[in-house]
Amino acid sequence: MDCIASEKGDSSENRDPNSLVSNGTVKSGIESKSIAENDSTSHTEAPAEAAAAGSGEGADEECEIPEQVEFVVVFNKARLEVSFAHDATILELKTHLERICGVPQSAQKLIIKGMARDDASLRAAGVVKGSKVMLVGSKTEDILAVKSAPIEAMKEKESGTSSKEPLSMQKNHRKVLDKGIPPDAMPGIKGVKEPLPPVPLSGMLNKHGGKVRLTFKPEQDQLWLGTKERTEKLAMTSIKSITSEPIKDHEEYHIMGLQLGPTEASRYWVYWVPAQYIEAIKDAVLGVWQFF
Repeated sequence: MDCIASEKGDSSENRDPNSLVSNGTVKSGIESKSIAENDSTSHTEAPAEAAAAGSGEGADEECEIPEQVEFVVVFNKARLEVSFAHDATILELKTHLERICGVPQSAQKLIIKGMARDDASLRAAGVVKGSKVMLVGSKTEDILAVKSAPIEAMKEKESGTSSKEPLSMQKNHRKVLDKGIPPDAMPGIKGVKEPLPPVPLSGMLNKHGGKVRLTFKPEQDQLWLGTKERTEKLAMTSIKSITSEPIKDHEEYHIMGLQLGPTEASRYWVYWVPAQYIEAIKDAVLGVWQFF
């Protein structure tokens, strides 16, 4: 009987349920399970918090605004207050000014302590808060107006090229050319194109046979015609076209006519212009939008 009782008491069915908790073995298992569940919960929440933190950092980067600089753009008689990225390029600024001023980017010249290069940044070009930037150029409608010159002038030009003898052989020009090359004329070079020199072009003659000097002022969008009597300051936009032709027997020099009005009578003639500077003169005065 004692053996039977002993075996029965040892069976799991007769054990005190409280002893399962109090003996430590099962209790530790319950605690381990609880800890594991807590750990599992904490590991699940961490990536969400990390993602939220990462999302916040990305948003800050996307909203970062480039450093701006405020300055004034002077165009004709207008003053425009502009705020633009300090490290943007001059070319990017020209694109912006084309939208607000109507001057094609390719026809713009920006003067900031001298002519500004397209690839330079505003900071490198010397733009600071309150700086004054001068915009030189012509609006699209002005360019188109030059292109659509009066029909009479166009016909006159066409008839002149088809039927008239060379300029240097015409009587009104021979009166000046027969005096010969001026002793102080700048050397001419045939068949060569050179940029304008840093000094005015001098030693040339006007239709009266008087000395004339050409001074180019791109920062003011002007061409100065200097004679012994006076200096006439012409806005480059007032010069509609430029005619030039080599002088017979002296092809290293040209006759050049500045078109100041709608007819041939309104041309300002200049004689003994060095041939190597003709293209540079046209580019400086008419810009990339010349049509003649």
